[in-house]
Amino acid sequence: MDELQRILEGLLFLCPDPVTPAALAEAVGVDADEIVDALERLAIAYEDEGRGLVLRQLAGGWQLSSDPVAEEAARRLLAKPRTPPLTAAQAETLAIVAYLQPVSRPEIARIRGVNAESAAATLIERGLIEETGRSQFGAVLYRTSELFLRLFGLESLKDLPEVTAWDPTPEVAASIRERLLRAGEARLGVPAAAQPAEGREAAEGREAAEVDGEAEAIEGEPEPAPEVAEPEPAPVIPIG
Repeated sequence: MDELQRILEGLLFLCPDPVTPAALAEAVGVDADEIVDALERLAIAYEDEGRGLVLRQLAGGWQLSSDPVAEEAARRLLAKPRTPPLTAAQAETLAIVAYLQPVSRPEIARIRGVNAESAAATLIERGLIEETGRSQFGAVLYRTSELFLRLFGLESLKDLPEVTAWDPTPEVAASIRERLLRAGEARLGVPAAAQPAEGREAAEGREAAEVDGEAEAIEGEPEPAPEVAEPEPAPVIPIG
């Protein structure tokens, strides 16, 4: 292990979060490419020597972690009240944010078919999602956080498991989103007035066709003869 590797090892030991090569390069005063090369060699050295530490790439940076072989012993040593696992509603909400981000809470509610306020609030409190601006309608948009990447062992969102065997185009992705939203609305029983414009137009088209059909049926029937009022009898004028 050379001097640069020892310096990097010490810096990573002091940092609880992943550190980017750029930040390490600035701290050490060398080129970022040289930092990456030293980190890669350090990671290989840990693996080859069978050390109790591993050097991993997480959330766009590098971090020292304990070897998985020490997991059970570490749990016993550091036993403390654990954060409760995510509920089904929270996990479902997190998955929607992860794959559709940025996404608003109304969109999440429409997709799930139930109110998403409580689940989203819990995910924000636990640091798994965060606000990232507002939609054109003023609704808060959510995205996953860096903590999400760290907890799930992902270097970036590109490492998320594929939900399909193909990569949808933006048009197909928009179509999938719309179908999910409509499915959620169906579960909620959303009235026609709240349907997307496309759905409303289709419904209005059907109603117009029905009205035209009724009009054609009426035009095809013979018109009834107009009623003629009977003449009133002439008044009787007495003579003499």
